[in-house]
Amino acid sequence: MNKRKLVAGNWKMNGRREWVDSLVRGVRQALTEQPYDVDVAFCPPFPYLFDVGAALSGTALKLGAQDCSERTDGAFTGDISATMLRDMACDYVIIGHSERREFHGETNQLIASKMVAAHKAGLTVIVCVGEKDAKMDATTRNAIVKEQIRQSLCDSADAQNTIIAYEPVWAIGSGLTPTNDDIVTMHGLIAGFLPLSVKGARILYGGSVKADNAATILQLPGVDGALVGGASLKKDDFIKIIAGAG
Repeated sequence: MNKRKLVAGNWKMNGRREWVDSLVRGVRQALTEQPYDVDVAFCPPFPYLFDVGAALSGTALKLGAQDCSERTDGAFTGDISATMLRDMACDYVIIGHSERREFHGETNQLIASKMVAAHKAGLTVIVCVGEKDAKMDATTRNAIVKEQIRQSLCDSADAQNTIIAYEPVWAIGSGLTPTNDDIVTMHGLIAGFLPLSVKGARILYGGSVKADNAATILQLPGVDGALVGGASLKKDDFIKIIAGAG
């Protein structure tokens, strides 16, 4: 299947209001002048969702959030519900990022509950999976990713409302990436792991995606786009990555 690629920028906990406006409008202007046949999403921290959404208004560029609660409403101080995100015009939400798993103790079961809430709100979920240690043998690595997929996907997941992001944890922010052959192999294995209802879902690569390696990675068989971290904070780098997917 020839799938339209998605490049999503995960800003993590970065941003200031003036800088946010300059970055988003700069990318928007560049893509107006030179459009690419690629889906593009910005996933800023919660406080900047309104500003980024306003800057994207009237374009095909999409807004996403970095997390959501598994709950809909109630006395849960500090939580953000998926219905609130949809109310802010979000199309996507990232769940299960390795930093949420590690620093907030999120389990596969919690991630599946968040996915249920996100789907009910009408959001497309980008669910992250990946092994921690670069030295793991292939059998162990594959088993970890398979188990994350098996336990993290909820019954409402299908190829339209769910995207898988393969992010080897050891590659995130390290400047290191797996070999091209390893990326192709893992993406193929993930495609084979997916339950029937999710077959054909887009599978993104994430983990030190940069302007100078994106074009190669994004054209590998089975790679349907990228979840970009630090490079999405730099206008010119993010545009080069989008161009690499086009």
